[in-house]
Amino acid sequence: MGCKVSIATDGPQLSLLQHEFPQLDFLVLKGYNVVYATNKRFLPVKILQQAPKILKKIRAEHAWLQRIILEKGIDLVISDNRFGLYTRLAPCIFITHQLQIQAPYRWLQNIIQKINYKYINRFTECWVSDREEQENIAGNLSHPRRLPAIPVRYLGILSRFDSTVAENQKYDWLIALSGPEPQRTLLEEKVLAAAAAFANQALLVRGKPGETGILPKAEGITIVNHLAGRDMERAFRQAKFIICRSGYTTIMELVSLQKKAMLIPTPGQTEQEYLAKRLMEQGWFFSCNQHDDLLQKIKDAQSFNYTLPELPKNRLEEILKNFLEKHTTPG
Repeated sequence: MGCKVSIATDGPQLSLLQHEFPQLDFLVLKGYNVVYATNKRFLPVKILQQAPKILKKIRAEHAWLQRIILEKGIDLVISDNRFGLYTRLAPCIFITHQLQIQAPYRWLQNIIQKINYKYINRFTECWVSDREEQENIAGNLSHPRRLPAIPVRYLGILSRFDSTVAENQKYDWLIALSGPEPQRTLLEEKVLAAAAAFANQALLVRGKPGETGILPKAEGITIVNHLAGRDMERAFRQAKFIICRSGYTTIMELVSLQKKAMLIPTPGQTEQEYLAKRLMEQGWFFSCNQHDDLLQKIKDAQSFNYTLPELPKNRLEEILKNFLEKHTTPG
């Protein structure tokens, strides 16, 4: 659309996106660095303990944005769930799929909801990466009873993967690990212990870009630390079944490619637990908990009756074009 794009992030995300989009301009913006509990029962306490640090980060990223806009002459800000990236100096879009954030207790969920909308309402518009229709992915997360006060646009299902390309099957199983430690490692250990179940036809992507150490070994499983975007897309298409976290981006890609998958939510991440349960009830995907018997669940996933619907193309390009025409000056 003729826009010069800058991406602001840090850490592994910075390395990954620089590899995927080497032609773009990159700015270093530190993340919230939330630390998760090993035991899911302690997660709410762990998050509340970090609240002052998170609020400080939000204030810092707001001040950072004010300065960068003046330095770079930025005309539009798109915030991927970063609460401090709003300003009166330019129109700002907040992108999320969690208008209602899940919490283990209703009183805590109500408090979080008020804080969530307090920040979202400081933006120009809120874009939701889900379908507006009843047949959607995120359920109550993206379709709460009360919407933010600012305009809300539903983008549809976003995916970096091209659903029109066909590949011959190469793997029975693709295991794509992701998410925070120590839970990523705990799941990896369970997968390696269950290697016999994959019958020499599995690819394990550890989700560790930039890792250069010695790879773990398991008979019957090909193991890599990371796959770049196109290579990961090819691996997804070449696999009969996927084992992965129930992270929202991954789910949208599974829906786009119409892939059978076994979802294992990160323990204590209420959003992932809600999505895994909801999508299994709908028959879209099979799901289980991380502490379940993985060998048995692999058998159950193979015999599950998958009824994943084909959903239409997203509206991102149309909505972005309309927003640019309304809020920015040509040239």
